[in-house]
Amino acid sequence: MPRSNEKIQRLVLIGLLAALVFVFTYIGFDVPSPLGKAKVHMGNVMCLLGGLLFGGVPGGLAAGIGSGLFDLMDPAWAPEFWITAINKFVMGFVAGALAHKLPFSRHLNYWLAGVGGAVSYSTLYVLKNILSGHFISGFSWQVAVVETLTVKLPVTLTNALIAVVCSVLLVEMLQPALRRAGLFVREM
Repeated sequence: MPRSNEKIQRLVLIGLLAALVFVFTYIGFDVPSPLGKAKVHMGNVMCLLGGLLFGGVPGGLAAGIGSGLFDLMDPAWAPEFWITAINKFVMGFVAGALAHKLPFSRHLNYWLAGVGGAVSYSTLYVLKNILSGHFISGFSWQVAVVETLTVKLPVTLTNALIAVVCSVLLVEMLQPALRRAGLFVREM
């Protein structure tokens, strides 16, 4: 395949994955919190899946673009869309980089990579909420930490668990078909 076709294929793939992240983030429910909304949703499944299937950069870009666009559609989250885009990029990138670089079996690599991506995002998300709770919302450090750890952390850990389990199961199911179609490669 000529080099320009590979670039076009990569852009289309990233766009498709970003659209899936965007749409799947709508599937879920909001959890109210004094520090702002939290949401249990399926978008993180797609963030991890893109990285696991196609590597760190495509997965990270799709996760960041799709999640950032989702946040722009909600006035409560729009001001922080860029933070979400960066954090979700890290999630997809870490998952993709680990999945394609770890020296273990493919199956174990996917589980470890999924957990690595989810933990990296969860850590950034919790840190962002503590900092914004204190510096932007004006809560004391104690209130910001307690509120984040009692409301936001359980929600993000629920999202992480759902995302890891579903994305690893999906990657195992989708990989043979993508390989037959010539779309699955070890590293894009």
